[in-house]
Order: sequence, then structure tokens, then C-alpha cells
Amino acid sequence: APPAPPVVVAPIPPAPTPARTYLVFFDWDRYNLTSRAREIVAQAAQASTHVQTTRIEVNGYTDTSHAGSAAAGARYNMGLSLRRANSVKAELIRDGVPASAIDIHGYGESHPLVATGPNSREPQNRRVEIILR
Repeated sequence: APPAPPVVVAPIPPAPTPARTYLVFFDWDRYNLTSRAREIVAQAAQASTHVQTTRIEVNGYTDTSHAGSAAAGARYNMGLSLRRANSVKAELIRDGVPASAIDIHGYGESHPLVATGPNSREPQNRRVEIILR
């Protein structure tokens, strides 16, 4: 009888490290960090040194409230979302994260946490998401 074929055991690849997400919220029409926001950014910065992190995404968002026309409001909110993301990036850098590891994006009124109608103030949508990848 021919010999039995060798049993090949494929190694199980390690599970990818899940993204760690931190949310920082902002007051209406503001991009300055509150003391609570600074604490959250510091937690994210510290976590980035303890989990395998290759990139840190910093994504800014706004609610749909605005002055003037919807188009002008959307443009303003896009800029505000970027200012929020840049505030968080600057704080991450102060907390020891290398600038080269941080990618920022501003999404303005898109991707709300809480669905609202137009021109609505919603605190949960005025945020920056810090995602450790």
C-alpha cells in the first residue's frame, strides 16, 4: 500500500488588531478642545503606543446647522470639520504622537452619528473620531 500523504497543518494567521476608536465632542461652532476632550485625546495617544498602530485617522464632522444658505453652510461646516480635526491632531502631537503617523480628514455634515434634518444642532454630530489602525 502507498504511504499516507503527509498531513499539512497550515498555521492560523493572527487576527488583525481591531481598530480602536475614540470620540471627541465639540461645542456648537467651536473647534477648541475642552478639558474632557484633552483627556480623551491623551487616552488615544497613550493607547497608540500599546497597541499595534500603523496609522491614526483623525476625522472631523459637524452637525447640519449653519447661517445663510445651505450651500454656504455646507462649505463652512467642511472647513469647521477640518479645523476640529487639526485641533485634535495638534493635541495628539503634544501628547507624543509623531505627526507623520496622523492622517486628517474633514467630512463636514456627512456621516452623522444621529440622523437629523437640515439646519439642526446635534451635539453628537459635532465630533472628531480618532481611529487607531
